[in-house]
Amino acid sequence: MLTERFSPEQVAGRLRLEHPEDVEMQVSHETIYQALYVQGRGSLRLEVATALRTGRARRRPQKPDGPKAGRFQGMVMISDRPAEIEDRAVPGHWEGDLIIGSTSTRSAIGTLVERTSGFVKLLHLPGDHTALTVSTAMIKAMNTLPEQLRRSVTWDQGREMAKHQEITMATGMPIYFCDPHSPWQRGSNENTNGLLRQYFPKSTDLSFHGPGILDNVAAELNARPRKRHGYRTPAEVLSEILSNQSNQAGVATTA
Repeated sequence: MLTERFSPEQVAGRLRLEHPEDVEMQVSHETIYQALYVQGRGSLRLEVATALRTGRARRRPQKPDGPKAGRFQGMVMISDRPAEIEDRAVPGHWEGDLIIGSTSTRSAIGTLVERTSGFVKLLHLPGDHTALTVSTAMIKAMNTLPEQLRRSVTWDQGREMAKHQEITMATGMPIYFCDPHSPWQRGSNENTNGLLRQYFPKSTDLSFHGPGILDNVAAELNARPRKRHGYRTPAEVLSEILSNQSNQAGVATTA
């Protein structure tokens, strides 16, 4: 599966699907990573680098937990997230993160992905990506959405979410936090961020890209057909969701 460019997480998930009753044929993605990186020495290094999408033959060291992990009061962890969010059946639940530019510029772009449709919104963060800047941009962006699309946000434990309670109060959207070093818990957002790097390369000055550019990039992604939607676009899926909900509300009012 790795030679077919499956990620370790996809390999683990596929094994569970294909061998649901045989636990000996199942393995966690973390075990796959550990096996690859531990064994990936000498002649195996190139094979490991080729098999993994990151192209790295060694694993990056994990940052230790502690005050620098960006933890703060009032956090609600992803383990306490309602079950309805998991299967993507209910729209209005988002995943968010930052893509970071060059260190010297302190620039970043906020990214938000709606889990059901894959619809993308990008946040312009002028000057920096402090908690105040991110919360201001996020509140403004989320409040442009209809109420039925403002159900929740899942984010990592970065310091930019220190004002998460203010965001919830202003938008009505609870924020759920991923476990440390667990980007797969925001899988839709991680995949989207990978696509966005085509437009916003690493180690570049992201402050160059103003709101208009960000809107154009988001529109391009939202108009890209997706296999999981039968090759409909995220914009089409979201429009259909809103139309169905509007019709249901109309029927209920008439009744």
